Amino acid sequence: MERQTFTWGSSGNRIRKTERWVERLWVLGLLLAALLVFGINLGSLPLSDWGEGTVALVAREITKAPFESWRWFYPTLDGKPYLESPPLLYLLIAAAYKIAGVNEWTTRLPGAILSAFSVPILYGIGREIFPSRQSAIFSSLIYLTLFPVVCRGRLALSDGMALGFLMLMIWCVLRSRRDLRWALGVGFGFSLIALSKGFVLALSSGAIVFLFLSWDTPRLLTSFYWWLGLLLGSVPGVAWYAFGVLKYGQGFITTGIFNQPLQPIWLSVVANLRHPWYYWVEFLKFSIPWLVFFPYGLRLAWKNRIWGWAKLVLVWASVYGLAILVMLTKLSGYILPLYPALALASGALLTQVWHLSSRKSYPPVWKIGLSFLALGTIIGSLYFGIFDPVNRQLSIIFASVGLTIAMAAVLSARRDLQFISILFWGMYISLLLLMTSPYWIGEFQPTYPIKPLADLVRRGTPKDQVIYASFPAARPSLNFYSDRQIIPASISQLKQLWKKEQSVYFLLDKKTYQPLSLPSKRLVDQLPGWVLIAKDTN
Repeated sequence: MERQTFTWGSSGNRIRKTERWVERLWVLGLLLAALLVFGINLGSLPLSDWGEGTVALVAREITKAPFESWRWFYPTLDGKPYLESPPLLYLLIAAAYKIAGVNEWTTRLPGAILSAFSVPILYGIGREIFPSRQSAIFSSLIYLTLFPVVCRGRLALSDGMALGFLMLMIWCVLRSRRDLRWALGVGFGFSLIALSKGFVLALSSGAIVFLFLSWDTPRLLTSFYWWLGLLLGSVPGVAWYAFGVLKYGQGFITTGIFNQPLQPIWLSVVANLRHPWYYWVEFLKFSIPWLVFFPYGLRLAWKNRIWGWAKLVLVWASVYGLAILVMLTKLSGYILPLYPALALASGALLTQVWHLSSRKSYPPVWKIGLSFLALGTIIGSLYFGIFDPVNRQLSIIFASVGLTIAMAAVLSARRDLQFISILFWGMYISLLLLMTSPYWIGEFQPTYPIKPLADLVRRGTPKDQVIYASFPAARPSLNFYSDRQIIPASISQLKQLWKKEQSVYFLLDKKTYQPLSLPSKRLVDQLPGWVLIAKDTN
């Protein structure tokens, strides 16, 4: 009898050890796959003006400032307090600059690494809420092969890292249902979100937590120890805002707490994005091919709303769906927190399909939708291959996506489950092809040659010289590469500055330069389409 008990115990230990190894291998495999697609070719393109340039400028000022100046805690831009967003991203990039130098790769690396870690974190969320490992795997792979998640996570922006912190917070919430000590992680996740993206996203994340727990595990909301852990973990985030108010007073309250986070709710910052169907267009463009499965995944969650996974998905999708709908400012980054919830719902759906005992026909919308998506991407491939030789590399990328979706459409029509594997592998390879191309940042052709212009300015102007340019708006990335402050100005402003200033430099495009008759000008240098001139006081 003792021998049998010992044998059974040894067998159980071996099974548990095998399970732990399998779990670790999946986490490691997902992390390596994510690091590859998030990190490959990361420094190949110049920093973009819409966010990255400003981030790089602020981070570089941190590296130049002495430690006792506290700029690492409250950054500056052009020597003035920069209260537009919290400091965590700038601090991490400044640390990367100190270690490996100032370049595009070090600028994007911290955010890309933190975004890559969100993939195994989503797997951990799946393991907490789903009865089977397969649902967690499918959800993670869907999330990994979404273009907006990878592209935004690779940029030097706070969107990807804040999304990872949100998922870390949700994972700790799920763990705290069994162990109250994980409530400290919930609070810490709240702090990280507040220090990377702002308190609005942190509060909306907190709303998800409380609505989910009040529906699924209300006993936690009455636990003193759970609240204690939450409050202790929230101390870093709350402290930054509190010290900011003490340091800057009303200016910090107005800019850092109210205007910047809350203005998008009632003010449309980007006029051409006011259309109510903007997010639908974003879904159609960038959620290929998983858009076909999202509605069915949400419907499955609604049907199974007595289960914890469905409650989490429904609360998550509802809170953020409502949040982006009420905002007048509509930007692609705002939609990002919806994708993990949609990936979890679709992962549960595909797992259910995989385990169907009878191979019933799949919904007709799947094969029809996949067929149309395949046709559209193949047409795009032919267009770039035949009519646009400059961007011919896009033809290969579109062909990869089109063939993947076409094969999945055929297999789904034949009720072959391999269409799921084809979608995972094909979309991952297609994303790798895109990330190794010069198009992953979302621009086919840059609006102006940023690095040549920056070299032109740096060669032709003294250090710390202010330059006025004929740009319609500020170009932070040009300021970063040239290490000069370049201020946009209208034609009338340029004429006034030329008369008023004794020594002044203008960076002008040829269309502005030719009709602009300026006396005593000296041509410093030029590029095709651009000239750098100075006022010759002699």
